[in-house]
Amino acid sequence: MALHPLSSSSSLNTHLCIENHPPSSSSSHLLHFNLSPFSWRTQTLFSFKLNSSYLPKASSIPSQQQQEEVVEEENSESPLSKKYVWVNPKSPRALKLHQQSQDVRYGSLIKYSQLLNTCNPTEEDVFEVLYGLGQTPSELDAVIVLNNMENPETAVLALKFFLKKSKKPIKKVTLYNVTMKVIRKCKNFDKAENLFEEMLRGGVKPDNITFTTIISCARMCYLPNKAVEYFEKMKEFDCKPDDVTYSAMIDAYGQAGNVDLALSLYDRARTEKWRIDMVAFATLIKIYSKVGDFDGALNVYEEMKALKVKPSLVVYNTLLDAMGRAKRPWQAKSIYRDMINNGLEPSYKTYAAILRAYCRSRYGKDALIVYREMKEKGIGLNNLVLYNSVLAMCADIGYVDEGFEIYEDMKRSEDCKPDSWTFSSLITMYSCTGKVLEAENVLNEMLEAGCEPNIFVFTSLIQCYGKANRVDDVVKTFNRLDQLGISPDDRFCGCLLNVMTQFPKEELGKLVECIQKANTKLGYMVTLLMEEEIADGMFKEKAKELFDTISKEARKAYCNCLIDLCVNLNHLDKACELLDLGLTLGIYAAIQYKSPNQWSLRLKTLSLGAAVTALHVWMSDLSKALENGEELPPILGIDTGHGKHKYVDKGLASVLESHLKDLNSPFHQDHDKDGWFLTTKVAAKSWLESRKSPELVAGY
Repeated sequence: MALHPLSSSSSLNTHLCIENHPPSSSSSHLLHFNLSPFSWRTQTLFSFKLNSSYLPKASSIPSQQQQEEVVEEENSESPLSKKYVWVNPKSPRALKLHQQSQDVRYGSLIKYSQLLNTCNPTEEDVFEVLYGLGQTPSELDAVIVLNNMENPETAVLALKFFLKKSKKPIKKVTLYNVTMKVIRKCKNFDKAENLFEEMLRGGVKPDNITFTTIISCARMCYLPNKAVEYFEKMKEFDCKPDDVTYSAMIDAYGQAGNVDLALSLYDRARTEKWRIDMVAFATLIKIYSKVGDFDGALNVYEEMKALKVKPSLVVYNTLLDAMGRAKRPWQAKSIYRDMINNGLEPSYKTYAAILRAYCRSRYGKDALIVYREMKEKGIGLNNLVLYNSVLAMCADIGYVDEGFEIYEDMKRSEDCKPDSWTFSSLITMYSCTGKVLEAENVLNEMLEAGCEPNIFVFTSLIQCYGKANRVDDVVKTFNRLDQLGISPDDRFCGCLLNVMTQFPKEELGKLVECIQKANTKLGYMVTLLMEEEIADGMFKEKAKELFDTISKEARKAYCNCLIDLCVNLNHLDKACELLDLGLTLGIYAAIQYKSPNQWSLRLKTLSLGAAVTALHVWMSDLSKALENGEELPPILGIDTGHGKHKYVDKGLASVLESHLKDLNSPFHQDHDKDGWFLTTKVAAKSWLESRKSPELVAGY
């Protein structure tokens, strides 16, 4: 019986494989073959699973000897009724069949690929290797050899050989596509583009696979504009993009900055239910983040979960970065927890993204947990900006010991050396706690490192000397600023103004001179406050002129400090004028709220002096309401907030509680709500009527 073994010219779908077969009643054992090298033992049978075209014809009746060599039977369990041929390994035909099988042929072709990867990239050397395939290698041989290559230089020469030597009709575009995939592996877009142009010169029409390959190569090489260029060329060659191409273009358009087209394709993808790859999902999240649509970024994440698409680490990192930019640390924490639950191990980028998210929003405890987890795993920050972000957070929320620990870690790091921002954060950290010696030591260390102090450093030093009640050092620091030619900014002047609120009136003369030099309009306001008599209307008018000239970010700080100064200097009427101006200009949000059941005063955003002033105004308004016959609600409340800055010895709640006691008021702290002081309508009415004229207790 004549069997036709598979040859190299067989179709890719034609295959020869060895399968298990149930043991027979004989003592012979069955051996299962896969892609491993061919081997068997004596008295062992093996089976070849063959395409039906290679089975013997029905009219060909084998002899008894042939029946011993070849046994044919149907596989009744297969719906395709595949044939199995059992061959006696003692037969010479067995070895011949194996040597001509596709597995052996495929293994030998891979060896050619390996030789081509390491040989010299010259036509002579490449052709010499490929001559071993014979004079007329098949298209299948060419595809297998090229597909397993990793050297783009020799792959292009191998393609040239196959195009030249193949005598039978071949589909040239297939060989070009496989070669282009080799080039894509190596992320060499220039060579891919050259190959594309060579195709056109040779009269070979590119197909969908060609365009998808070169577009994905452009993506891998971070050339989104090139990806867009080739996508738009597809129409010229009657090529219609498929889901894979469209998914790639969502990413490409996003990377190229064409947000509208990227989002338009994404909307179409959702409507037509395309399969979107992970890179495109990550790009969509990044797009939404860049345009400030952080809810859109979250929606992409939620859609992935709805589609049961498990996000990759890149997607999680991109989303964590977006939540950091949005200052939504609570959502970053939830996403990070999802990532861990999905079995993904955080990378350096993961830690960096969530650390930035916590630092931006001053989630101190969470940030330090992440930082210490990185240390335990031996993952250093290895980034000066990241180190400085953590230090700035520690400075802002008063984590002095923790900040010093991080600074020491930073100095031990080989990759990061302290810069001006680093030293500025450290000086701020010590200055806010009034640690003059430590702040001065850091300043000296800064100078030794060759870093010049900037406006932020001098602002912190002014604050430090103010807390330590060293007015002469405040003046010296201000004069040093002038000597270095550094112009005071709004924040620096606000700090000077804040320092004034910490000194008694008799020591303010020296500071007034500094403020007059730094900001003439502010200096004029302070001078008016120092006078015993102030003309009606002038103070409020000059205050408005001042607020019109400073940044919106600095207005609240200036207004708070000026009101504090008014309270210290017993200018209650001027403090009330400033509070009213602050409400009119939108510096303060509304602080008095009314509902049918409760009237309340919200003081959470005010300084101590401004809060006491607001209380004075509210008490006056309540008295007027009673005089006008207006009915008070059942409950009256004052909300001071429950937060307490670590740098402040006393929070607003404790100061106001003491003040309310001095006023003999009926307001008492609510133990169920931190920062709230409540009283009843009856108690409030009795108290207000007992006060003929409400007055403000100066100082706090």
